[in-house]
Amino acid sequence: MTQTAEAPPTDSSPERFDAVVRDVVEPLADEVDRTGAFPRASVRALGDAGLLGLLSSPAYGGAGGDVRRAAAVVGSLAGVCGSTAMVLLMHYAAVTVIEAHGDEEVRHAVAEGHHLSTLAFSERGSRSHFWAPVGTAVPDGPATVRLDARKSWVTSADEADSYVWSSGPLRAGAGPMTLWLVPGDAPGLTAGGSYDGFGLRGNASSPVSGDGVRVPRRAMLGTDGQGLATALDRVLPCFLVLSAAFSLGVADTLLDLAARHLRETRLEHLGESLAQQPVPRGEYAALRLRADAARAHLDDTLGALESGRPDATLRVLQVKALAAETAAGTADGVMRLCGGSAFRRELGVERRFRDALAARVMAPTTGALYDFCGRAELGLPMFEETE
Repeated sequence: MTQTAEAPPTDSSPERFDAVVRDVVEPLADEVDRTGAFPRASVRALGDAGLLGLLSSPAYGGAGGDVRRAAAVVGSLAGVCGSTAMVLLMHYAAVTVIEAHGDEEVRHAVAEGHHLSTLAFSERGSRSHFWAPVGTAVPDGPATVRLDARKSWVTSADEADSYVWSSGPLRAGAGPMTLWLVPGDAPGLTAGGSYDGFGLRGNASSPVSGDGVRVPRRAMLGTDGQGLATALDRVLPCFLVLSAAFSLGVADTLLDLAARHLRETRLEHLGESLAQQPVPRGEYAALRLRADAARAHLDDTLGALESGRPDATLRVLQVKALAAETAAGTADGVMRLCGGSAFRRELGVERRFRDALAARVMAPTTGALYDFCGRAELGLPMFEETE
């Protein structure tokens, strides 16, 4: 989405965000889902409103926002257009690395809303085990590096201006992972075709192959071999918290739609609405209680991160798993609660139902996070050491 026009203002005020959602994102959401088209107009409008630069430093023209603010944005978007929210979520996760290690030109472009980035971590050879890249980086002359990899799923594939790309280390023994900033139009990159998925249909998620992709050594983000530490310290907390916000944003919208259905649908022979019936009313209340509990956990996780509490790491590992399973349970419950009406597109439930199921299978999956949480609580290392 590279632009050549004059830099837009980076006013990421709530009022301007609300206007973008109301005037651009929401009117396009159903069409994005129906056709699977990448939401370019929505992403461009978010960039113009300063939202792509939300986490960027004011020194580069960004808003200087934090993860809590990003979570609020992603959560609000998720219930309106899950595809747009996921594109922004992955951009924010990538920006955590770019802000720490990217060059000034790219940081300025991100801050000004000209540059969309994304993560390229998961690989065909190691699946959702993002911490074990099998892709390689080898010297290719004094100032150039050759990258080869088969990335399994990349959000915004063929749409992003750059990928925060993981590989094995450049120097043997330097560490398990090195990160690079790879231009989206670099020769040797090939996306695996258009995405035709169950949910998040417009997020352009696709395999990406890198065959002899050459980048300058200065494209390295951080230190050779220390990319896993960067991923765990910067990317993972942001990604997990924003994923939780995404899931709960979808869950909240599902519950709002269910509430409206219960109030407006009437049993004519009784002269009452479904909301006046104790069974559906109780089922709705139980779903709302679970969603509210998960949101309290998210708020506590953000507080733990902001204050540096000792349990912050555990809370971060827990929050995506809890929110993902809560959203999936809410989606299932709302479908049951609304009955046959929920299967019709016009109610809006079935689209959110599909989007709600994505987080539990996105790396790190719910199963992997349960294992991480168990390891953290039982005093075991996060990853088994390998030779």
